[in-house]
Amino acid sequence: MTTVTDKWTEQNIPDQGGRVAIVTGANTGLGFETARMLAERGATVVLAVRDVEKGARAAARIAGDVTVQALDLTSLASVRAAAADLRAAHPRIDLLINNAGVMYTPKQTTADGFEMQFGTNHLGHFALTGLLLDRLLPVPGSRVVNVSSVGHRIRAAIHFEDLQWERSYSRAGAYGQSKLANLLFTYELQRRLAPHGTTIAAAAHPGVSNTELLRNIPAPLRVPVSHLTPLLTQSPAMGALPTLRAATDPAVTGGQYYGPGGRGEIRGYPKLVTSSPASHDETVMHRLWTVSEELTGVSFPVGRVATAS
Repeated sequence: MTTVTDKWTEQNIPDQGGRVAIVTGANTGLGFETARMLAERGATVVLAVRDVEKGARAAARIAGDVTVQALDLTSLASVRAAAADLRAAHPRIDLLINNAGVMYTPKQTTADGFEMQFGTNHLGHFALTGLLLDRLLPVPGSRVVNVSSVGHRIRAAIHFEDLQWERSYSRAGAYGQSKLANLLFTYELQRRLAPHGTTIAAAAHPGVSNTELLRNIPAPLRVPVSHLTPLLTQSPAMGALPTLRAATDPAVTGGQYYGPGGRGEIRGYPKLVTSSPASHDETVMHRLWTVSEELTGVSFPVGRVATAS
């Protein structure tokens, strides 16, 4: 049973004055709420978004020091341009929150030919993180937070033999692969960051939140989902709390994963949760990292750490 002391809320976010936070996909939903709460606690927040006009409207609704950065995660050229802009504007970065994502999209590819969900949810963020990491490494207490999903357990595996789903396509399978990749990336990144002692990588998931991600569910499910949504989902503000806890709670350590504390991790206040056994497969972690570097052309300023045999 959840007690009062378990109810980590917006009020538990420590003062963020002097910190710089970049939040991808921050013009709506979970990203907007994450950015809003960080800004209201004093952080300098960058809304890294594909649509800068929507980003500007979102920024206008947030009290605090907020700017907008164009970022299209479906294009590595855009990721590189955004990283260059961010590096020029911010000599130091305290928080990189990789929140943006797509879910259950019809079969389509990114500008670079990657399957849309894998390319956006994993490869785009992988590249952005690698290009910005040297701005976080000198900063004590800096964090990279990757937003995954309960979907990392559903039909989820890394299909190295067909990463881009060219042979056949499953909306749920491709989404599960991308969200599993988010966690594998987090855990391998933490392994590489640990020797530096300044930056940590953590992950979070929002449970089931009522956001625009639901717009791509298959047509036969739309009517029943529309009726069930108010009963089975939580608000974006509640869904953002696991991310915010992973990003700001002083007790968080590298490699931890936060999600809602209610039954099935669907709703509730954020707590430390566990991810699937598949997300801890070190062989898959290493292979995915190598493949991701090859596909994106981005190398990280932190090397692989040997593990004891």
